[in-house]
Amino acid sequence: MKMDLKQATVDTFVKNAQRERIILTQNGKPVALVIGVAGMDEEQLQLGSSDKFWRLITERRAHKTMTRAELERSIKSVRRR
Repeated sequence: MKMDLKQATVDTFVKNAQRERIILTQNGKPVALVIGVAGMDEEQLQLGSSDKFWRLITERRAHKTMTRAELERSIKSVRRR
């Protein structure tokens, strides 16, 4: 949703941002993005904006994964030794 800075109040921005991202415009050009964070805690907000965190997530997602059944078989085989 786009909203002009001159047409809305901060309350309107905050209320609408809880449902969708708000692009603030000035003279028809984007100048800011408002994203609602109601219900999120400080840690979620910090991690969500952390480049280091997202690099770690991206690296981890590149690794081979296994199913739960494969994990359980692996654990059982280690216990048998």
